[in-house]
Amino acid sequence: MKSPSLTLGIEEEYQIIDPKTRELKSYITEILSGDHLVLAQIKPELHQSIVEVGTKVCNTPAEARAELVRLRGQVLELVARNGLKIAAAGTHPFSSWVDQQITPLERYLGVRADMGELAQRLLIFGTHIHIGIEDREFLIDALNVARYFLPHLMCLSTSSPFWGGRNTGLKSYRSIVWRGFPRTGVPRPLRSWSEYTELVDLLASTHCIPDGSKIWWDVRPNWSYPTLEFRVCDVCTRVDEAVCIAAIVQAIVAKIWRLRRDNMTFRVYPADFIEENKWRAVRYGFDGRLVDFGKGVELPARELVRELLVWFIDDVLDELGSRKEVEYAFRILDEGSSADRQLAVYERTKDFKAVVDHVIAETAEGL
Repeated sequence: MKSPSLTLGIEEEYQIIDPKTRELKSYITEILSGDHLVLAQIKPELHQSIVEVGTKVCNTPAEARAELVRLRGQVLELVARNGLKIAAAGTHPFSSWVDQQITPLERYLGVRADMGELAQRLLIFGTHIHIGIEDREFLIDALNVARYFLPHLMCLSTSSPFWGGRNTGLKSYRSIVWRGFPRTGVPRPLRSWSEYTELVDLLASTHCIPDGSKIWWDVRPNWSYPTLEFRVCDVCTRVDEAVCIAAIVQAIVAKIWRLRRDNMTFRVYPADFIEENKWRAVRYGFDGRLVDFGKGVELPARELVRELLVWFIDDVLDELGSRKEVEYAFRILDEGSSADRQLAVYERTKDFKAVVDHVIAETAEGL
């Protein structure tokens, strides 16, 4: 079997912010009509206050970083023409979903019609990471094993502690809002690519979905491209966080490939187990404990994330050339995730507008 290309692609969703009020601003229609040169990689989303970017196909995390820096810079420049800013956080601290305008394109009006108020409430912002895997059977193997690490990735990426002007007590409230949609969450293990396509075909033939793009699991085979797509993460506030997590995901898949090549594997766990760890990551982030299901014990979340970095993926990093990008995770472990930093700003200031200013500043860091 030919080894996977392990190419990288990153999609990010940003908040469009009025810097005077710090509220979300419906502005994507103006971007779409105003500058067609960059629109291949800058796209609308369900709400007009969201702008999405997607990198080109990249071979290394360093390439992906250069792409994200360029794209964030372009979006900043586009919205600045109307005096606006962008912020990368999984939820806005206080803007109400009730007040947001749906983007008037057929795709999004269809989602609003299908999902009712759930679509209106979907005022959330994520990071999606694609890893190139051309062999479909290995793609399913990689999905089955990689599911175990979704809570670890969640801990590193949490950036949505606030919702509707309230401290939710959760590190990723985005995950709770998103879970209201069907066909989300941690997928069950799949036996083969054909089992996956049988599921998609049945759902499509019974008019549940048009195609596999409407299966929104935390990690899924992408229906349009030969990639395994990781969708669990809140949008990463700093560019370096996004690149770090993408590098970790690439390394996880590379390690799974190496194990398979050498006739070894990693235990595949039931979705119920992984969902318990994901809930702990959503609720507590690094402040909580995850379960090591192999040993049957609870351990501090930071300890299990370090184990992923040091024990599971360390031996593939030099071959991938991504050690520098992955080691940024130790800074996240030391300083906390974006959610931790936002909470610290709010604790210090008791001001949600100060939190927005903080996220705006970190979003532009390093550009």
